[in-house]
Amino acid sequence: MTSIQVDLPAGATVVSADWSAGENGATVLVAHGAGTGKDHPFLTGFSETLGRLGFSTLRFNFPYVEQGRKMPGPAAHAIATWNAVVEFAREQQPDAAVWAAGKSYGGRMASMAVAEGLVVDGLAYLGYPLHPPGRPEKPRVEHLPAIAVPQLFVEGTNDPFIQPISQFEQAVARCQDARVVWVEGGGHTFEVKGQKRPASEIGSSLAPIVAEFARR
Repeated sequence: MTSIQVDLPAGATVVSADWSAGENGATVLVAHGAGTGKDHPFLTGFSETLGRLGFSTLRFNFPYVEQGRKMPGPAAHAIATWNAVVEFAREQQPDAAVWAAGKSYGGRMASMAVAEGLVVDGLAYLGYPLHPPGRPEKPRVEHLPAIAVPQLFVEGTNDPFIQPISQFEQAVARCQDARVVWVEGGGHTFEVKGQKRPASEIGSSLAPIVAEFARR
């Protein structure tokens, strides 16, 4: 277990993280979704498989999780956390490429941090939350066209956060360098109706997709 200092407007705080060093010269930073934390089986399965593929990985919590709260804090707190974990990763392996990945909320916060100037080599979203379910009139995409680094959207075709899919595809089309990999029948957590799989196995199955994108 690693502790990383995050400088927030009200003062410094500390978040917990799990660092694993790989040997392929690339690091993937992994953020959790809004209702979970870094130790959710989906994220541990995803990260462990990336590790077997040679990547360094860092899973971390956002401050609100450390404080025992269920609802995310201000976006500025999440953006500050992303800046802190990128700095930590670069200190561990200064020459490694750094990729920011996140499940839902965690990925969206990474995109906002990069749009505001955080430097990474690319972004990978595991279920980007385009809008709240059933609220397509509330899209969260205004910052995406400002991102110059490659963006990978891994999305389930049945995810209620991106319906209608045509709206999602229009948002991706406005990005500078983006591609989508679809999980047929997948929901927001990539569960597929009629296919019961542990969350760790689902997360693990997505790691090769992100690995291939990062290697390109």
